[in-house]
Amino acid sequence: MKKYITRTVWTLSLVSLFTDMASEMLYPVMPIYLKTIGFSIVLIGILEGLAEATAGLSKGYFGKLSDNSGKRVPFVQIGYALSAISKPMLALFIFPVWIFFARTVDRFGKGIRTGARDAVLSDEATPETKGKVFGFHRAMDTLGAVLGPLLALIWLYFFPEDYKTLFFIAFLPGLLAVLTSFLLKDKKKFEVIEKKKTPFFSFLTYWKKSPAVYRKLVIGLLVFTLFNSSDVFLLLKVKQSGMSDSAVIGIYIFYNLIYALFSFPLGIIADKIGLKRMFLFGLSMFSIVYFGMSYFEGIHAFLVLFFLYGIYAAATEGISKAWISNISDKKDTATAIGTYSAFQSICTMAASSFAGLIWYNFDAATTFAVSGIVALIVVFYFLISMRTVST
Repeated sequence: MKKYITRTVWTLSLVSLFTDMASEMLYPVMPIYLKTIGFSIVLIGILEGLAEATAGLSKGYFGKLSDNSGKRVPFVQIGYALSAISKPMLALFIFPVWIFFARTVDRFGKGIRTGARDAVLSDEATPETKGKVFGFHRAMDTLGAVLGPLLALIWLYFFPEDYKTLFFIAFLPGLLAVLTSFLLKDKKKFEVIEKKKTPFFSFLTYWKKSPAVYRKLVIGLLVFTLFNSSDVFLLLKVKQSGMSDSAVIGIYIFYNLIYALFSFPLGIIADKIGLKRMFLFGLSMFSIVYFGMSYFEGIHAFLVLFFLYGIYAAATEGISKAWISNISDKKDTATAIGTYSAFQSICTMAASSFAGLIWYNFDAATTFAVSGIVALIVVFYFLISMRTVST
């Protein structure tokens, strides 16, 4: 591990762990809290949509800005700081307009840091170690998604419905993330060519000048994203089968634990067999899970399916960004990942809308089956259109 997990990778991974711990501590209770202060289901949906749109578009812009400026660390530090500050803001302000503002600040922070952070990870790796580096970071990040909900469950067990205090508690790991980020230093490894202003949508021009293999890869990823709806739909299926709220949160924690445990080992294997093969294996797991959710119910079936779902996430999330960084120019890494992330966020919003419409007009089984079929189509697309690409 010492050969490729550098001090910078460790630092960034710890920053992500603390931040995800803070965010995921609030994830299970956010809808409940918003309803207690007067938010309707429709208003919650609008809030999340606006927040995700903000994060999505800003990822592309700030990725481009990071490449143009030749700096990474300031974007990482500011991004994580905004996300940390947003946690107590959600408890202090209860008027809808302030809640919208606080939630948008959180997502805006994610948009600022994503491209620059992943570019730093890419710079710390070689093409032969990208899977390991991104996999290790993803493992640490997801460990926060295990610890966060666990802390929330413990707190609410002893202090039921004390949501506001939980928001203040979530600020502590967020603050740790910000303090840890100050251990990072920029390593100027590429020459800054552009010194001009960076318009907000300037990252869109990258699509035209990007390598053809990048466009083929991103098209496949986005088609999959359009039918990869929010995990909320999977949890809703578990809830509708008669499981308690605690069981639903428990299964969500179990999924994240598997995700965290397998991200690094699968990253190591990906470097040996190729990022493409590992990614296609992950999509195959996704398809099995979604077909399974169409036909099976019961705690044992759900445990098996969420175990496989954790394997899917470990085999694709970090791997996709590692793959993108390998086929893009080093000076454009943040732009390449930021542009993809921007389009991905928009497609993610559409995906949940599609899933909701299919669920409403047909049923849950049809919703999951459609996603499973599209995942298989994307597997064949990659096998045919990128048969010569194995990185």
